[in-house]
Amino acid sequence: MKLKKPSSLKEIAALIKGKSIGKDDFPVTGFNEIHKVEKGDLTFVDHPKYYDKALQSAATIILINKEVECPPGKALIISDDPFRDYNILTTHFRKFRASEKLISDEATIGAGTVIQPGAFIGNNVAIGKNCLIHPGAVIYDHCMVGNNVIIHANTVIGSDAFYFKKRPEGYDKLISCGRVVIEDDVEIGACCTIDKGVSGDTVIGKGTKMDNHVHVGHDTVIGKNCLFAAQVGIAGVVTIEDDVILWGQVGVQKDLTIGKGAVVLGQSGIGKSLDGNKTYFGSPVRDARDKMKEIAMIKRLPELIQKLD
Repeated sequence: MKLKKPSSLKEIAALIKGKSIGKDDFPVTGFNEIHKVEKGDLTFVDHPKYYDKALQSAATIILINKEVECPPGKALIISDDPFRDYNILTTHFRKFRASEKLISDEATIGAGTVIQPGAFIGNNVAIGKNCLIHPGAVIYDHCMVGNNVIIHANTVIGSDAFYFKKRPEGYDKLISCGRVVIEDDVEIGACCTIDKGVSGDTVIGKGTKMDNHVHVGHDTVIGKNCLFAAQVGIAGVVTIEDDVILWGQVGVQKDLTIGKGAVVLGQSGIGKSLDGNKTYFGSPVRDARDKMKEIAMIKRLPELIQKLD
């Protein structure tokens, strides 16, 4: 999430009553998670396992729960609970505002776009030209939709990220302040759900087509001209390169990459990154030809056992 205007290290630290290390006027231009940060961003870290990754990232302000040496050119804010304080900051700079009508007066809608009755368009949504938004579709605040996009009935764009921290009293939610960005010529089927980024963007690339009942998790980036069949489920922070095909009921684990031109056959489970321009099948997924040979051999097991007897 980028701020409308930069804030200072002193101002940010004061909001959460944290101890700052660095110049008071050190600029803060946005908030983001570690895998999305850019220069000027603030990120948070609350586990020693990830201290080095955060401190060495592109982020220039690190909200951390231990006083450590500050890397050159960066600033720190010390907090006893960075997760809690990150929520305080993002909520302060992007407050939730209830809508008063189905199509917000703050939404921008391009020429030739048709919004069918019963669709909901939130605050600060931008929709391009010649789009078709069907009844019951919901587009949450701050989301961006390109030109020539079709969104079918009862699809939800921009729902919250599924991101929780386990505490003794239960699960604590990381409040989402990101967006969904849908590029030109995308078609999204009925009853799909596309989660916004926690602090950054979930992106659907130009020309990608989705069948009904597809789920895309937070901060996932999908390339151009991909094709996803019904009931595909994609976890958060996944990178799917151009021209990827995922057939029905494929499940994709978080934090991995699927290479350009990969094809994954139906009901497969993807638990690790895949090279491009290959066809895969199975759970866990394997090269489709090898998996088919394995299945053929398993079918012959009774015959082979009988011969051994």
